[in-house]
Amino acid sequence: MKELLRTNDPTMIAFATVLLEGEGIATFPLDVHMSILDGNLGILPRRLMVADRDHFRAAAILRDNDIPVDP
Repeated sequence: MKELLRTNDPTMIAFATVLLEGEGIATFPLDVHMSILDGNLGILPRRLMVADRDHFRAAAILRDNDIPVDP
């Protein structure tokens, strides 16, 4: 698994997930429940992971939709 996206914005994670799953790319969100530790302030970023084989194509899809991709 490779990290594709890291953000504090939960709507961006949801949007990216829908885009990628619409293209047949499975995603795995990490750190979804970390808001319990920061008191729901949203200061801890969430990560979106994809399989190694899908990373290049997933990054291209997100860039095409103006979503910044972590290198």
